[in-house]
Amino acid sequence: MFRILSIDGGGFRGVYPAHMLQRIEQELGISIREHVDLLTGTSTGSIIAGGLAKGISAREIASIYEAKGTKIFKKRWFARLGLTGSRFRSSALQQIVSTVIGTTKLGDIDTPLIIPATDVGNGCVHVFKSSYDKEFVRDRDVLLRDAILASCAAPTYFDPVKVDQYLLADGGVWANCPAMVAVIDAKRRLGVPLADMQVLSIGTGVSNQYYSQSWRLWKYVVGWGFATRWGRSKFIDMILNLQSQTASNMLNLLLQPEQVLRINFDSDKPLPLDDPREYSNLIARADRDFTHKAHLIRSFLEASTERQAQHA
Repeated sequence: MFRILSIDGGGFRGVYPAHMLQRIEQELGISIREHVDLLTGTSTGSIIAGGLAKGISAREIASIYEAKGTKIFKKRWFARLGLTGSRFRSSALQQIVSTVIGTTKLGDIDTPLIIPATDVGNGCVHVFKSSYDKEFVRDRDVLLRDAILASCAAPTYFDPVKVDQYLLADGGVWANCPAMVAVIDAKRRLGVPLADMQVLSIGTGVSNQYYSQSWRLWKYVVGWGFATRWGRSKFIDMILNLQSQTASNMLNLLLQPEQVLRINFDSDKPLPLDDPREYSNLIARADRDFTHKAHLIRSFLEASTERQAQHA
């Protein structure tokens, strides 16, 4: 059985999947990296997936959010009004990712790794991959940290990142839930039959309300303008969540129910991408969901191992 771990984008909400994976490693006594065959993550998920692929424990990755979240999401003073420039400086994120990831290149990664980004210069997708296919030549010398920083460059939050000749931004624009990307690549590049795949997909939460239901009453007064009702952060967050939901739904149509384990949570309140004050709430949600789904996670991983042994 071919096991895929997919981690959604979601800014600081990456606390949720990071802590979930930490609990899995601790409580089940396993190494995530040694227990999966392909890792993929978008935006904040690329930090987690990339770190795991490099051999960093989920515990160490999870600690980054607690220790460095406030530093990463410190607003620029002139961007507070949301009129000019990206909301956050990229320098803090660059320093932290560089310290954790170092100078590892994608060509140095043994585990198949996929990190989606967006080529805003050419208006197309850009997918970073480790060297798990002999035909891959573009990314071998790309630093893993650069691929992560590109995938994390969410529109309006962080500036685009230049990697080689490409100007790149957040992969969440088209693959906030990269599970489908991983499944398709596993089938096409690695020749894995769909029936032999097992996917663990972890989200970063879904807000069930973005705009007031009373908007129609006021549309002729304030409209849906940038400075009134549009709300750039709210709008970007909605787009990312819609992409995740669509990809997850398509994955469930493509594979059998027992092949996919999706772990996520819903919220009736806004779930900002950039609020470190939500740390304790995200930890509590992850702990609760792990407790309630530990038996499913264990069965899922054990079933993967048993099927792999049968195919050996």
